[in-house]
Amino acid sequence: MPTREKKLMFGAAFLTSVLSFVIICAVLGTQRWISSTVDFSQTNGTVSVTVTYGLFSGTCAQTFQAGVQVSDTSFQVAETLNSTRTKGINVTIIVLLVLSLLSSLLSSGFTFTNAVSNPYQTFLGPIGVYTWNAIGGFFTLVVMILFAVNVQGNNLSVELATKCASIQLNHTKSEHNYDYSYWILLLHILFSCGTIVIICFYSCARYSKKKEQERPIENASKDVILF
Repeated sequence: MPTREKKLMFGAAFLTSVLSFVIICAVLGTQRWISSTVDFSQTNGTVSVTVTYGLFSGTCAQTFQAGVQVSDTSFQVAETLNSTRTKGINVTIIVLLVLSLLSSLLSSGFTFTNAVSNPYQTFLGPIGVYTWNAIGGFFTLVVMILFAVNVQGNNLSVELATKCASIQLNHTKSEHNYDYSYWILLLHILFSCGTIVIICFYSCARYSKKKEQERPIENASKDVILF
């Protein structure tokens, strides 16, 4: 049976792993990644299109120069995108989030197993926890970078706003505000790092305790030799 210290440390790591899993579920389930205001010019004046969307769906609204606003309309991101590049990056982000979700699930399983038992396999111990959390945190960081690249570099919001306007317009400027679905990814990275720190602290404490227990035996053997 595991010691009390091991149960507490791996129990805390299990909690952070579960929170990481919940965060990825929330990120995939909510569609508030970004809200962009895209301005277009036309012969009769200017049109402002506000798009709020996530990885799967979103809403858009048009505001004309005269102050007339068209009611919000919903759209599907995959169906609206025509560019192979923006669509490919969006699919890659979804795949990476699913892999990060699986990593958090495996981390939860490994930490729970260590909290209630002493597995003999090395990879089921701290090494496995380090591996899955490092992979999940790395994937999440890549997701944040890819999404920002898709918005800023590939003009994802402009492409969606152009389709929403349904008429040929000249793009003039854009303003982007990343929403909570995007920023809570930082929490996932934080919890993944927290899980690693907890297990690392436990491993270091265990190693120090083991060294302290071995020290009297080493001193005793030297005394015998001297005698």
